[in-house]
Amino acid sequence: MYRSILALYNVYEQYSAKSKCNLRFFMKLILAIIQPSKLDAVKEALNKVEVFRLTIVDVLGFGRQKGHTEVYRGHELTVNMLRKVQLQIAVNEDFVEPTVNAIMSAARTGPEGHIGDGKIFILPLEDCIRIRTGERGPEAI
Repeated sequence: MYRSILALYNVYEQYSAKSKCNLRFFMKLILAIIQPSKLDAVKEALNKVEVFRLTIVDVLGFGRQKGHTEVYRGHELTVNMLRKVQLQIAVNEDFVEPTVNAIMSAARTGPEGHIGDGKIFILPLEDCIRIRTGERGPEAI
């Protein structure tokens, strides 16, 4: 999944380089992949910085953790894919840093963090449309 996000960003960079214009997006899409046990703490931290709209998706993946082995009914099983939670948050540019800081502080385990705490991706968001009203752009977020 990380590769698909990076591929999406590379397409954006290639497009903006070919068009020879300085595209500036005032909206960002923040994708945060965190431990499921940290979800409530992250939601509470986001509420404190006035970020109330988000989408939560259960995902499977692995990074440096590379899974673990378990014994189930006497058989050793290797679990390669670990359960994570992905937060999808569309914000205006002014909310990017407070949102990222809230996620980082709430999702980190311990003062220095550990492998498997997660990742945050910040992508440019070209447009947003509210289906109900047809509003577009930052107002629709």
